Amino acid sequence: IRCKAAVAWEAGKPLVMEEVEVAPPQNHEVRIKILFTSLCHTDVYFWEAKGQTPLFPRIFGHEAGGIVESVGEGVTDLQPGDHVLPIFTGECGDCRHCHSGESNMCDLLRINTERGGMIHDGESRFSINGKPIHHFLGTSTFSEYTVVQSGQVAKINPDAPLDKVCIVSCGLSTGLGATLNVAKPKKGQSIAIFGLGAVGLAAAEGARIAGASRIIGVDLNSKRFDQAKEFGVTEFVNPRDHDKPVQQVIAEMTDGGVDRSVECTGSVQAMIQAFECVHDGWGVAVLVGVPSKDDAFKTHPMNLLNERTLKGTFFGNYKPKTDIPGVVEKYMNKELELEKFITHTVPFSEINKAFDYMLKGES
Repeated sequence: IRCKAAVAWEAGKPLVMEEVEVAPPQNHEVRIKILFTSLCHTDVYFWEAKGQTPLFPRIFGHEAGGIVESVGEGVTDLQPGDHVLPIFTGECGDCRHCHSGESNMCDLLRINTERGGMIHDGESRFSINGKPIHHFLGTSTFSEYTVVQSGQVAKINPDAPLDKVCIVSCGLSTGLGATLNVAKPKKGQSIAIFGLGAVGLAAAEGARIAGASRIIGVDLNSKRFDQAKEFGVTEFVNPRDHDKPVQQVIAEMTDGGVDRSVECTGSVQAMIQAFECVHDGWGVAVLVGVPSKDDAFKTHPMNLLNERTLKGTFFGNYKPKTDIPGVVEKYMNKELELEKFITHTVPFSEINKAFDYMLKGES
């Protein structure tokens, strides 16, 4: 199939609309017609090529909704016409992680930012005049058609509006699941959310759904506080406004600490603060943000011995094929609000505008 794709030819340079050729799906692959794609900060990070191996030319994109156009050999659970969300991580169904009821970190299809081809043969399914274009996260949704390993494709309710549920593919599920599946606040408990970007706001949405009584938002940018009220955040702390550590500020606000905390910044400082601000005896802190490679987490062991729990999560502990259709159903049942997460809509041909909005912090 020949179609339009937004190709990144080099780091940090505007994407270029090109006509690409998309090969048919091979063994255990599906070709998807992408109808809506959203932009995640991870796309921007790898497009800027900061701190990792640059791989160009490349087609970015990993939050999207579309319809299966064709399936390769061995695909039995998907067929042309299915409404789907391609996901940056997968569920092969065969490895120890997939068989475990406690993990969603598939051995075969776990996120791999270095891979530019498909798992089946290492080759790209995208080309321009016979020259291959690298894939991104096995999804490459900044293309009108893409090829994805079938274990990375969640089949969803065909009545769900793809322009809304496309955001379930990454950041929204990561934040929502960090609260609902990992922190698990009980009704009436307090929770602190560190970082009020899209993932942090999704974590707050999870806290709202769980019935938390106090949702404390922590961010260095006070401009984010007004918007966060829509997501159930009840109180705000900007660490810059205080001359004592923020964990101490929160402990004083909450009679010894919050019941739960979720860290969504990637700052190792915020991770330590999120852990140290939970109440001893029962407090649970969940780390979501991805730290820099040389970071080290430092806290006094007494913080653990005093019965605080520290947990990490990947993609909100959701198994892509098994669990993500249920997240879509939460939206269809009006338990989950997605519209408020969407700040701008731009035509695919103007995708660079979306990058500008994100780089300026306007989206």
